[in-house]
Amino acid sequence: MTVKALIASFTQQEDLNFLLTNRIPRAALTRFMGWFSKIENPLVRDFSIALWKLFSDLDLSEARKTHFTSLHDCFTRELKPGLRPFDPDPSLVASPSDGIVGAHGRIADTELFQVKGAPYSLLDLLGDPALVEQHRNGSFVTLRLTSSMYHRFHAPYDAHIERVTLIHGDVWNVNPIALKRVERLFCKNERAVIRTHLSTGEAVTLVPVAAILVASIRLHFLDMVLNAQTRGPVNFPCDVNVSKGEELGWFEHGSTIIILAPGDFSFCDGVAEGTRVRAGQALLRRT
Repeated sequence: MTVKALIASFTQQEDLNFLLTNRIPRAALTRFMGWFSKIENPLVRDFSIALWKLFSDLDLSEARKTHFTSLHDCFTRELKPGLRPFDPDPSLVASPSDGIVGAHGRIADTELFQVKGAPYSLLDLLGDPALVEQHRNGSFVTLRLTSSMYHRFHAPYDAHIERVTLIHGDVWNVNPIALKRVERLFCKNERAVIRTHLSTGEAVTLVPVAAILVASIRLHFLDMVLNAQTRGPVNFPCDVNVSKGEELGWFEHGSTIIILAPGDFSFCDGVAEGTRVRAGQALLRRT
């Protein structure tokens, strides 16, 4: 058995995994990672990336550049041009990021779920009754980004962004083990609610959710980074039109993004729990 396989078998034990990734000072460790990952020292960089490869399936062959100034620079890497084409069909909502499909389906009135048997409410997730009404009986899909994946996310359709709301919270791990054990986990974690409308008027909302070791969420159209240290207003009015496939920002170390769509959208073929998808791949189609 290789060292990587031995580590994987060790960390896949549920009790141990939950202990190592949650029963620790989550916020302090996340702040430390935010600082440590930006150290521009060749020895620190090379050791960190080597360790990262040991614990994951990190593949940098798609990266636009081969030299990184820091671990953070590697985490937020761009890809070679043309590797994530977005389906131009205007009836399709594309995946905003690379990820693994988690819980998805119809929203039962205002209830959705993080895993089977673990429901949570739209109001707890979004914090705005008016926005909840726009997604009542709609559809949702959860995408989980692992640490080794491409971390940038894009506009899944042509849309108008009208507001971003930052909701402060915890930084629980968002892996399947934690989702089974921590009730309403997405509603407890730090997250941003990105409100958009399609050109046809329907509301489609993106909710990037932070997690342990995820220092922040960068949004280009706000020209700022949102994280636990963000002070002052948490509501950011916007008046931004984005084109399908346009880069919106990035997670600084991987996490989850929840897509909320209207009820007249259905899931495309091949969208199933556990399936890996790429940014640009069709997720939902107007029925």
